[in-house]
Amino acid sequence: MKVKPLADRVLVKNDKAETKTSSGIIIPEAAQEKTQTATVVEVGPGTEKVKITVKNGDRIMYDKYAGTQIKIDGEDHLILKMDDIIAIIEK
Repeated sequence: MKVKPLADRVLVKNDKAETKTSSGIIIPEAAQEKTQTATVVEVGPGTEKVKITVKNGDRIMYDKYAGTQIKIDGEDHLILKMDDIIAIIEK
C-alpha cells in the first residue's frame, strides 16, 4: 500500500524500542518506553505557511503524543504534522 501525506504532513516509520540495556538486562515489552524517534518515509508538499524541512530518509524526533498511528504492510507508521517534529538526528 502506498500512502502519500497531504499538506504539511509527514509519514514516518517508528524506530524499534530498545529491548536490552547497555549492561545486558532484558527489558520486558510492557516496561519499554515509547520511542519518539522515527525515519521519514514520505513528505507532503507543504503549505504557504508551513514549509517541509525534512526529506525521505531523515531520522527525526517528535512530540510524545503526536501523530496518527497507521499500519502499512503490517508495520507501524505515524502521520505527523510538520510542527510536531522537534529535531533532525544527525550522525
